Amino acid sequence: MKEYDVIAIGSGSSMNIISAMMNRNENLKVALIDKDEPGGICLTRGCIPSKMLLYPAELRRMAEKGPSMGVNILVKNMDFSKVMKRMRDHIDPTISSIRKGLTNDTNIDYYTDVAEFTAPYTLKVGDQTITSKLIFLCIGSELSIPPIEGLDELGYLTSDTVIKMTTLPSSITIVGGGYIAAEYGHFFSAMGATVTILGRNPQFIPQEEPEVSWLAKKQMSEHMTIITNHEVLKAEKGGFGSGGKKKLIAKDRKTGKMVEIVSDEIIIATGRIPNTDILHPEKAGIEVDQRGWIKVNEYLETNQPGIWAFGDATGKHLFKHVANYESVLVYRNAIQGKKIEVDYHAVPSAVFSYPEIASVGMREKEAIAKYGEKFISIGFQKFEDTAKGEAMGSKDHFVKVIVENKDEKIIGAHIIGPHASILIQEIINLMYAPGQSYYPIYEGMHIHPALNEVVERAFGQMMPVKQYQHMLLHFKGVKHVEPGAHGHAGHGH
Repeated sequence: MKEYDVIAIGSGSSMNIISAMMNRNENLKVALIDKDEPGGICLTRGCIPSKMLLYPAELRRMAEKGPSMGVNILVKNMDFSKVMKRMRDHIDPTISSIRKGLTNDTNIDYYTDVAEFTAPYTLKVGDQTITSKLIFLCIGSELSIPPIEGLDELGYLTSDTVIKMTTLPSSITIVGGGYIAAEYGHFFSAMGATVTILGRNPQFIPQEEPEVSWLAKKQMSEHMTIITNHEVLKAEKGGFGSGGKKKLIAKDRKTGKMVEIVSDEIIIATGRIPNTDILHPEKAGIEVDQRGWIKVNEYLETNQPGIWAFGDATGKHLFKHVANYESVLVYRNAIQGKKIEVDYHAVPSAVFSYPEIASVGMREKEAIAKYGEKFISIGFQKFEDTAKGEAMGSKDHFVKVIVENKDEKIIGAHIIGPHASILIQEIINLMYAPGQSYYPIYEGMHIHPALNEVVERAFGQMMPVKQYQHMLLHFKGVKHVEPGAHGHAGHGH
């Protein structure tokens, strides 16, 4: 049995801790284990490669807006193979560089096998047995594949395998209606494929506010077909004369009506699940929840002292920026001996679709449940009602902010429109400031006419929840709104 100062499973955000520890102690003996390519999911098959694909897609959609502004841009074609090659030419050398660094580091034993616990603080990796009193579990997660009859036999792609494609199918069906489906639906439709998104949830991108999802579905449907509230039951060959196409049979969860969608390729984008089954945490006495995510306390330590879990492993927030934040916290608690509690009150996220979406903090329903409807206010501003938004030809895009009345504290924000992930950062930073007040945004000087005025003005249009809900009906074009739906902004400036 080989003994180490520290064992880390996963080579993504865990490397933040390992690097910091090695800077403190050049004689540290480390075991780093990763059965997949080094660098973590984000680098190897997640956020970074996908965003390198999505930017060319965004350029096409932006070019298509040109004629309405007198700019006649001709998009001759989308070179799919070149777009894919550009992404791989960036990702592959980075992965190779990380692998080389880990392999050549004399302080690190780099294991590329599956790890599994055999006893507390003891792991079997390949034909080796290793142990340490300090273990970091940054093990990621795995794809969730729904139990669709015939799917395995028919074959399909996932977000893991999409990045290996070299040829663009003429038609694609994406199973799943979340942010991965939205992003890849945007990408493949912009590349020129006929795309159908087939989601089980009644709401498209269900993680977002209903009005954000409504607008995203409305505008993205200009480039693809989006079907919600359907359960895929069966997958089979496309039938006689279909030329090798693939068919999905789905059932409307409300009416029971069956639909058939035939396409050249299928992509499964139905979320992620724990991968703890291969780790066997129970043999180490480590507790997991009913779904299999590793349980941790407020300091991110498991029930076994000295064993810490973070990133996807805990199932809390499956984002790279959260894993990075948690790695800093684990370093301070596990290595520096501090007692800092994890804080998820303002976890931001973005969907790099077209239009772009960003959110942070609570949704309206959550805010009402926690504070009560009378104790929160909502601000709303459309991009097109600012000078820059109008210049950009923005249509129906908006900023929604949620504030707790007593302390005028920001508790949530939701943006759909150009540069949403950039615009929301101003709000995120204040949510981490003492008091979390929105006053610095409203009272701070904003460049005119810049797009960030839309954020400032949203906080200047605060209104009670009921008034916002009535206003929203008008925004969506719903007729027969109850009397009293109109009115001036509430208690804001």
